[in-house]
Amino acid sequence: MLYVFGFERVGVLVGDLYFVDPRPAKGQDGAEHGVRVELRVLERGALKGSIYSAQPIVVGRPIWRADLLESVAGRPGSFDRTHYHPVFRDWDPSSRVFVRELSADPLDWLDEQLADLDGLLATAGFPADAAGRDDADRLRGVAPEIVAAARRLLDQVRAGELGAAPRDQTPGGQPVSIRAGWL
Repeated sequence: MLYVFGFERVGVLVGDLYFVDPRPAKGQDGAEHGVRVELRVLERGALKGSIYSAQPIVVGRPIWRADLLESVAGRPGSFDRTHYHPVFRDWDPSSRVFVRELSADPLDWLDEQLADLDGLLATAGFPADAAGRDDADRLRGVAPEIVAAARRLLDQVRAGELGAAPRDQTPGGQPVSIRAGWL
């Protein structure tokens, strides 16, 4: 499942995720699932037909990411793998950053982060004009909807409806590397 909240030059994407890293960091072994939230650059493409044609939209470079993840083998609601990535180098995220506030109450933490678009851009090394003039105000205005979408997806992951291992990617029942989800 993928939600996209688009503004003039940036957008927030929210999607479910199932992930197995074949070379995990210490203490991060085993499957993870949950919700990923990304702040991305958005671009409008030129129309490909008449004035009535569909508008091409490019979901471009990532700016910032929050992963509201839990180990599949762990206790639901533990948020034991919840972290964020304040910086990207091209398409690759910086190392995982774990903070107590994020694991304690990820949805409130997410709401607070989305309220500070200028701070997210600055920390990520993007210029302030990477966002449109009204993007920060509009993002703050819909942050409750974004958080509600993340909550719905987390509920569906915990119910086993989303964020599950794809059946066709576990040869012999032994996953090697799996990343299932839009983000």
